Amino acid sequence: METVVLIVSVLLIIVVLMQSGKAESAGQILQGGSSGLFAERKERGVELFFTRVTMLLGMLFFVLCLLISIL
Repeated sequence: METVVLIVSVLLIIVVLMQSGKAESAGQILQGGSSGLFAERKERGVELFFTRVTMLLGMLFFVLCLLISIL
């Protein structure tokens, strides 16, 4: 069971690192730049796929960690 958690965690790290930076303009908030960071942005294509895979792997990681702690 621990090996499955290890595999899921490595996959989660890889998928998160492959995503594009959504907060690339986060530094502008501190400098008083535009508030474009909080604008609505629609995800499409590969970006939407990576977001969904990240959510799925995160939930799987959470459930596996709960199962390990119970058992």
